[in-house]
Amino acid sequence: MLNSNTRSPGLFTSIASLWQYRAFILGSTKREFQTKYKNSLLGFAWPIINPLALIVVYALVFSKVMGARLPGAAGEGSASLYSYSIYLCIGVIVWTLFSELTSRAQVVFLENANLLKKLNFPRLCLPVIVILNAGLNFIIIFALFTLFLLVTNNFPGYCFLAVIPLLIILITFSIGLGMTLGVLNVFFRDIGYFYTVALQFWFWLTPIVYSTNILPEKIRFLVSFNPLTNLLQAFQGIFVNHQWPDWSSLWFICVLAVLLNINGFRLFRKRSGEMVDLL
Repeated sequence: MLNSNTRSPGLFTSIASLWQYRAFILGSTKREFQTKYKNSLLGFAWPIINPLALIVVYALVFSKVMGARLPGAAGEGSASLYSYSIYLCIGVIVWTLFSELTSRAQVVFLENANLLKKLNFPRLCLPVIVILNAGLNFIIIFALFTLFLLVTNNFPGYCFLAVIPLLIILITFSIGLGMTLGVLNVFFRDIGYFYTVALQFWFWLTPIVYSTNILPEKIRFLVSFNPLTNLLQAFQGIFVNHQWPDWSSLWFICVLAVLLNINGFRLFRKRSGEMVDLL
């Protein structure tokens, strides 16, 4: 067993180790994905049903109130007809990815305690497996959303390519936050409970079911401090208004993502030995 003074390898050594253990990572991802829906009648339909149910509920509650106030909703044709549905869909899809990444990452070391004690493998494999599993769920629902855009003639065109760098920013931010919380959660178990509650408030402080232009000035100012606000608006701008993102508005979440990953990796490297002892 590792002692408290043992440190995990440096960044480049860890990346090299991840490549060497790629078969373990891919096998674990496949096994976890299959096990999650094993003995389920609907099987792989559940990654679609959960966010779809959320979208339907919010659409029924908010669409009549919010639909005419969204950018682009005042126009004619399908852009006006589907604007709120598209706005809501992309918001929920992106939030679901963020929520799954951070929620899974903050308990990943606790959930795999037996694995960490019995097997010798790079500990950073676990966050990578979290990313791949969340990515698979995201790809399924996002592919259906893209199909909906094509069928309704609302595909945004070339600015659709901006989704790739936006997803990189989102995943980097999410896994940096999740890893930091994951290490702290081993030592302070209240972290997990606190984050579950905080995530509910965070959802409503993020412009997913509403647009910031209808908020009072004081509340809009508060929402602007949310690092996800500008990122969500960048996604929504692509799919609702068919516009390229304002990249300069994303500097805050990019800086925060880098800092969280540096801090998370350093914290993990420094405390990895103590983590195994406490698990």
